[in-house]
Amino acid sequence: MFTGIIETLGEVIKLEKEGSNLHITLRSEITQELKIDQSVAHNGVCLTVVKIASDQYTVTAIEETLNKTNLNDLVEGEFVNLERAMVLGARLDGHIVQGHVDQTGECINLEEKDGSWFFTFSYDSKQNNVTIEKGSITIDGTSLTVVGSQKDSFSVAIIPYTYEHTRFGNYKVGTRVNLEFDVIGKYVSRLLELRS
Repeated sequence: MFTGIIETLGEVIKLEKEGSNLHITLRSEITQELKIDQSVAHNGVCLTVVKIASDQYTVTAIEETLNKTNLNDLVEGEFVNLERAMVLGARLDGHIVQGHVDQTGECINLEEKDGSWFFTFSYDSKQNNVTIEKGSITIDGTSLTVVGSQKDSFSVAIIPYTYEHTRFGNYKVGTRVNLEFDVIGKYVSRLLELRS
């Protein structure tokens, strides 16, 4: 489980295909604190640390993960949002995030407004995921509040700190992002679907 509060960025050092798997090696300031078998969210995708060497570590994404996320879009030198699993008994600063991406979305608009930024993302509503005004959404692992909700799109407002300390500062129109919809909303939606 995660909170959606990004700890730091990690630089993609090496991408290596092996069959349908992708081994991703990253350099990060938290590498020395990691251990083998530990879960770390990468752009909101929960992956297991399989190797540590000096200031670099490696995780592996399987085909299913690559098909449902933006990890296949990674290039060497790019940065990803990183968050280690939450500590039981600690304060929950974001919202409950599983690290299980529901689908990808696309940035369709961004604008700066008096020191903050507003981003709008579209997504395929046929997958039955929904947002609600003032509800939670996770974008590339970042816990955010929805400020504009439509059937197949939503907007979020980004404060300067988030813009500077996550991937948001690199987004542009057309950027593909990982989306994890609110877990409580997903259960409610599924229960209503079963009652119909």
